[in-house]
Amino acid sequence: MAELSKFLEITFLGNWILKWALAVGVSLGTLFVMLLLRRLVQHWARGMANTEREELMELPALALSRTNALFIVITAVVVGLYLLELPARVQSAALSAFTIAAFWQTGLWLTTLAAVWLERKRRKALATDRAAASSFSIIGFAARALIWSLVVLLTLDNLGVNITALVAGLGIGGIAIALAVQNVLGDLFASLSITLDKPFVIGDFLIIGDFLGTVEYIGIKSTRLRSLSGEQIVLSNADLLGSRIRNYGRMFERRVLFTLGVTYETPREKLRQLPEILRSIVEGEADTRFDRSHFAKYGPASLDFEIVYYVLSPDYNRYMDIQQAINLRIHEEFEKLGVEFAYPTQKLWIARVPDAAS
Repeated sequence: MAELSKFLEITFLGNWILKWALAVGVSLGTLFVMLLLRRLVQHWARGMANTEREELMELPALALSRTNALFIVITAVVVGLYLLELPARVQSAALSAFTIAAFWQTGLWLTTLAAVWLERKRRKALATDRAAASSFSIIGFAARALIWSLVVLLTLDNLGVNITALVAGLGIGGIAIALAVQNVLGDLFASLSITLDKPFVIGDFLIIGDFLGTVEYIGIKSTRLRSLSGEQIVLSNADLLGSRIRNYGRMFERRVLFTLGVTYETPREKLRQLPEILRSIVEGEADTRFDRSHFAKYGPASLDFEIVYYVLSPDYNRYMDIQQAINLRIHEEFEKLGVEFAYPTQKLWIARVPDAAS
């Protein structure tokens, strides 16, 4: 008993060993409870994420499930230390460590909330407003940059760094950095221009020089297209905005002009009938608006007719189906009328030279 009494009377940093044991016990208890709570929250978040319905508490649960183990350990240690009578310097260091950990943990929670919320908004916008959907990645980057910039500044301020002088110094140094990374900044500002001006959005079909494909992703530095042959095309945002872009995603209707030729032997009366026949063929197809049909010109080997109409849909497959149906009807009507299609031919006229002896 005497030895036990002597042991309990031992002091360390001004606190009895029993008080240290109590502080360690409280720290371990806090650590266990917080880890258990995090595990329960993670299980709760996974359960809500697996349901189709969006729960009110799903976003907070997802954010809390990202609680970092280091933050939990620091919190548990600080709770235990507050039971002890420690020098002001030690208490100040412990409080500073907890505050910095809380800043970074809050940043992690906020970025998780922003990322999940923006992803949900993007998925919904894809079905209704593709222009809005394409801007969410840029908004997400800006939100993360703002959150972590504030976290870093608050951390430095807590460590005693003069933030005002630091920001002023960064303003001068930022000029040199901007010159060094001007290509990256050019792509960044180009992405902001795409977000605000919306020259194209996710899902649009673009032709840019020799490249063509459907927009899959608009990022901070690059935009990705999926070509017709299946490969992915990655284009720098700055180069993209510096190019001439043909955006077929903004096409509401398609103007179609085609010509056909008949032989020079076609009787004049049948030539007069052809524009009206061609008009009735085009107007007989759904999703079309007839514009005109004319006997346009005398070609080298044919009498050429020009037909113009509009397909009231941007879908290329729909246009090809209509054009195919029109071509088959033209073939059928020409066959009934006895009109022949022209094809490149040459006629050789041989003149007989009179016999000089006669």
